Amino acid sequence: MPRWVAPSVAVLACSWLVLIVAAPFLWVPAAGVMYAAGSFICHQIPQRSFHLDGIQLPVCARCLGLYGGGAFGSVIAAFRRWSMSDGHVLTRVARWKWTAIAAVPTIATFVLEWGFGWPISNTVRAVAALPFGAAVAFVVVISAATVHYE
Repeated sequence: MPRWVAPSVAVLACSWLVLIVAAPFLWVPAAGVMYAAGSFICHQIPQRSFHLDGIQLPVCARCLGLYGGGAFGSVIAAFRRWSMSDGHVLTRVARWKWTAIAAVPTIATFVLEWGFGWPISNTVRAVAALPFGAAVAFVVVISAATVHYE
């Protein structure tokens, strides 16, 4: 796979995150596209979403955390890929293990909220989702960047 794939994915992930956060301030047609896209991937419940200047973001707090983590994980994977001079890549088992561990905070907030009725703040939802988003993006980018075509 060409060396530009991992950095390109990282740029796309970071751009998506910037567009989500900037959506309340975008030109109306562009903002409409962002909110419409958000409606396909997120429930957009106002009480579970961050608001900037009184305007709801196009995704909920948990999704924002996932995308924030995804942007971070893809950037780390892009730079990590370039620095792998020894060719070391995480094994499939290690990728699954670290991704499962990274999902624990997100699962815990979900279980506490839905299973036990504990009130979870939007900040906690977003922060708990960061590791999972980062781990998934890291694994996807590293996997895509290490695919070899004959």
